[in-house]
Amino acid sequence: MKAIGFKKSLDILEQESFIEFEMEKGKPFGRDLLVKIEATSVNPVDFKIRQNAAKGSVLEIPKVIGWDAVGKIVEIGEKVTNFKVGDAVFYAGDLTRTGSNTEYQLVDERIVGHKPKNISNAAAAAMPLTTLTAYESIFDRIKVDADKDKGKSILILAGAGGVGSIAIQLAKQLTGLVVIATASRKESIDWCHELGADYVVNHRNLKEELKAIDHDEVDYILDFVDLEGYWETIGDIIKPQGHIVSITGSSVPLNLDILKSKSVSFSWEFMYTRSMFSTRDMERQSDILNHVSKLLDEGILKSTATTVLKGFSVENVKKSHQLQESGKSIGKTVIEY
Repeated sequence: MKAIGFKKSLDILEQESFIEFEMEKGKPFGRDLLVKIEATSVNPVDFKIRQNAAKGSVLEIPKVIGWDAVGKIVEIGEKVTNFKVGDAVFYAGDLTRTGSNTEYQLVDERIVGHKPKNISNAAAAAMPLTTLTAYESIFDRIKVDADKDKGKSILILAGAGGVGSIAIQLAKQLTGLVVIATASRKESIDWCHELGADYVVNHRNLKEELKAIDHDEVDYILDFVDLEGYWETIGDIIKPQGHIVSITGSSVPLNLDILKSKSVSFSWEFMYTRSMFSTRDMERQSDILNHVSKLLDEGILKSTATTVLKGFSVENVKKSHQLQESGKSIGKTVIEY
C-alpha cells in the first residue's frame, strides 16, 4: 500500500521532508480493525514528531505519522465485538503504532468511534484527537459537573486552535460554565465567538483583560499553548481550590509552590496515555468518540475543519504541516483522499 513518511527530520520546505513509499498493510488480530482511510487531519503533534524523531540521523525505514483518521473497516480481528466490516469509523490512533498517513491502518477497537452519519468524511476527520484531548481535560481531569459547577468560569488559552475550538463548544454546550477564550487577531476572535465563547480576551494583556470583564480570577484554566510562558500569570488568576489542566509541558521545572496557598489542583492531559499504557479504562475513548459522534449528528457540536486539501499526496501532507507550523491556522486542516 501507499504510505507517506520521512527518514530525516528536515525543514518542511526540503524536498525529502516527506517521501512516498510502499509498505505492507498488515492483518488484524485480537481487537484490531483494518481501516481503509478516506480522510486525515494534522495536529501540532505531527510536525513536532517530524522535527525531532530523526534529528541528526537517517531512519532505515521511513516513519509514518498522522493520527486523526476517518475510514471504513475492511477486516477485523477475532476478538472484535463492537464493530463489523463495512462500518464507517473515526479515531485518533496510537503513538506507539504506524500513523494514518497510509492507505490502510490497523487500530485497536477500544479507541475507535462510529463516524457521525450527517457530516462529511473531511468534517469528521478534523475531530478525534482534539476532541478527546478537550473532553478528557474537562470531564476526566477537572471532572466538571454540569449541575454542581454551573456558573463557574473556565479560561481556554489558545481558543482558536484545534483543541481550543472544540473545548469552547464542549464547555458551552455540555456544562453551565462561563467560557472565556484567548485570541488576538480579528479572525480568531470572531471564530471563538462563533463557537460559543462568552468572552474573548487578548492573551498579551491577560490579567488586565480579565479584570475588564469582571473575572479577575477563574475557576478552571485549560492551557493549550504555553504553560511555561503563562505559569506566573496562571498562579495569579486561578481561584482558590481551582483546577489547571495543561497539554503543553515545560522545558524547565515549574514552581508548584505558587499554587500551594490556594490549594489549586494541577493535571496533565495526554490523550495517548490510555492507548500507550493499555489502561484498564482504554475503552473510555471509544465511548467519548461515540458520544461526540451523536452530538455532531444532532448539530450540538460543529466540526472544526477549516481547510480541506484534496488528494493523499506528499504535496498536501507538506502543505498541512506548513499551515500548522505557521502558528496562525484557525481550526483544523484536513486531507481528503
